[in-house]
Amino acid sequence: MKTVALTGESRPTLGTKDARALRNEGKVPCVLYGGKEHLHFFVYAPDFKALVYTPNTYKVQLTIEGKKHLAILQDMQFHPVNETIIHADFLAIDEVKPVVLSIPIKVAGISPGVRAGGKLIQKIQRIKVRSIVGNIPDYVEVNIDALDLGQSIKVKEISIPNVEILDAQENAVISVKMTRNVVKEEAAPAKK
Repeated sequence: MKTVALTGESRPTLGTKDARALRNEGKVPCVLYGGKEHLHFFVYAPDFKALVYTPNTYKVQLTIEGKKHLAILQDMQFHPVNETIIHADFLAIDEVKPVVLSIPIKVAGISPGVRAGGKLIQKIQRIKVRSIVGNIPDYVEVNIDALDLGQSIKVKEISIPNVEILDAQENAVISVKMTRNVVKEEAAPAKK
């Protein structure tokens, strides 16, 4: 997995009033948990751009008051009206303990069903997995070269070495749906 670096500063005081003051200054209150104790800190809002507004999943190298912490972004809260980030939770990771992450699914290949006029539908954009961080890939590649009209690829057909997939095994990830044009062509009698 790729890593994004963030620099934060400790929050000396906690509470709603102090968090609101930080947000008014363009800072995001954050918590790092999963270690010996929770660390409360803040990061400038523009620094989240590379981490949040992307389809990728990253490890985060947090530098707080000169100390480095390896973490993953666990949860974010957004303002209900203007969509600004109002809070972020990070989980400290250990290289030997398993973590749960959602990683993106990328489609590879050309489906015969799509060439025949079908419509490719990707029902799941991200798949939830559990493993140690070193085993988790940046993305899962699903090959659709054998996917014909009316067929789908299910979660149980995807395998990642040394990684447990947590999504329901029978969920369809990608399918090729028949379009009206394909149905009309099949229903029309052959002209002589």
